Amino acid sequence: MTHQTFESLAVLYKTMDKTWNKIAARYPFKCSGCEDNCCKSLFFHHTHIEKAYLLNGFNALDQTCKKKILVKAKNYCEKTFSKTSDIKSLKIFCPVNEKGQCLLYPYRPMICRLHGLPHELGKPGIKPIMSMGCDAGLFGDKPYIKFDRTPFYQQMAQMEIAFRQDHNKSGRIKQTVAQMLISQ
Repeated sequence: MTHQTFESLAVLYKTMDKTWNKIAARYPFKCSGCEDNCCKSLFFHHTHIEKAYLLNGFNALDQTCKKKILVKAKNYCEKTFSKTSDIKSLKIFCPVNEKGQCLLYPYRPMICRLHGLPHELGKPGIKPIMSMGCDAGLFGDKPYIKFDRTPFYQQMAQMEIAFRQDHNKSGRIKQTVAQMLISQ
């Protein structure tokens, strides 16, 4: 992987974090690991570049930590993706969460960064898709503060296209963090 590719992604992530924090402060909202913790949500990630970046962070961990995470990742996948039932969220912590802290926090994917706040996502020719945010924020009683995720998705799409070309990647992915870790 090129260092420049990861630097560009890190800059985008910092912009996402800065924007999220700015909007959260205006509500005011502070994520404090509620009962419906987003680290227990069944999030699928769809970009090769984010997977590569996450694995880059994972591979920088010490061997003991990596082995512990991989055991949790395998357990997560066995329970979540059993062959006899539909895929469903069982509210199992992400395998990189330890005692409420993400061990790969600087490397976490886009959806982990942007989750929680009310937001909108625009598509050409269609009214923006609105989300009311997580239950912990009690946002229903508060006026909406514009948080348009569209530019972040557009930038990520451009980075993904370049990454796929530069690294000869094809096909789509739809994986949880656990699946990314055990499929490397």
